[in-house]
Amino acid sequence: MTARFTRRTTAAHTRLTAVGAIAVAGTLLLTGCGDHTDKSSSSSESPSSSAPLASKLPADIRKAGVIQVGSDIAYPPVEYMDNGKAVGIDPDIADALGKQLGVKFEFQNGKFDNLIVGLQAKRFQVLMSAMNDTKARQDGINSDTGKKVGDGVDFVDYFTAGTSILVQKGNPKGIKSLDDLCGKVVALQKGTTSEGIAKTQSKKCTTDGKKAISLQTFDTDPEALLRLKQGASVADLNDFPVAAYNAKTSSGGKDFEVVGDQIEAGPYGIAVSKTNTQLRDALQAALAAIMKNGEYTKILQKWNVTDGAVTEAKINGGS
Repeated sequence: MTARFTRRTTAAHTRLTAVGAIAVAGTLLLTGCGDHTDKSSSSSESPSSSAPLASKLPADIRKAGVIQVGSDIAYPPVEYMDNGKAVGIDPDIADALGKQLGVKFEFQNGKFDNLIVGLQAKRFQVLMSAMNDTKARQDGINSDTGKKVGDGVDFVDYFTAGTSILVQKGNPKGIKSLDDLCGKVVALQKGTTSEGIAKTQSKKCTTDGKKAISLQTFDTDPEALLRLKQGASVADLNDFPVAAYNAKTSSGGKDFEVVGDQIEAGPYGIAVSKTNTQLRDALQAALAAIMKNGEYTKILQKWNVTDGAVTEAKINGGS
């Protein structure tokens, strides 16, 4: 989607279809983002051992009938809470995968920048949170320091999105590109690809003899959006579908607008531990199956994001 449609770092330009009207009450949806479980936010139908790809799953997961999913569920339209249940693009895709594998995908809410740690600590079995598949995440490298901080994860890529610049309606500060953010306050969610893009741009600003960007980072995207709405920042960097959604829905479209082109479009991936290759390969097979049977396309049509479709269920396709 920050590559969360940021969350979350480098590839070619892509233009997604603007997100259409989505029937949800409210606009800036604030949800608790601690590492806590919300069992009511499970996705799929009841598990079935007769599902077409059930035999591909590890025996323990097949027996339990559940895959625990770590997600920051405050990122509409990718994932957000509606009447105590996780809904959105990711939960719908999880539901379709679950039908192929004969298991339920049970979403658990957590802070985005803690999700990979939670996966490695086995609190979750997979992550679905508009997380960009990047080489740094695959290798367990901190993108800021370049130092190895963990074992890394594998990704099953299921969508493509880039970062957009969201500003106040009417663009009162005249922001057109990243270069216009030099010396200004920018709010965004920490731990995302958008944060990395902003830090890189800030260094460019100083190299060019301009003032650095003043970054304000928050645990959740709605907090960053509130700062922008209040005029305390000039922009929020966000995944394009999320930026377009908020421009469309916040106060009936009166709060925000998207400016400029998408930045560094790349794949979203379902993250899996590198030690769990059987689960990874089962997810890849299930994704390929829903692409073939049309369920994948139907989900993207439902959310008006078909331009973000991938045509192949790749593993670790990010760069």
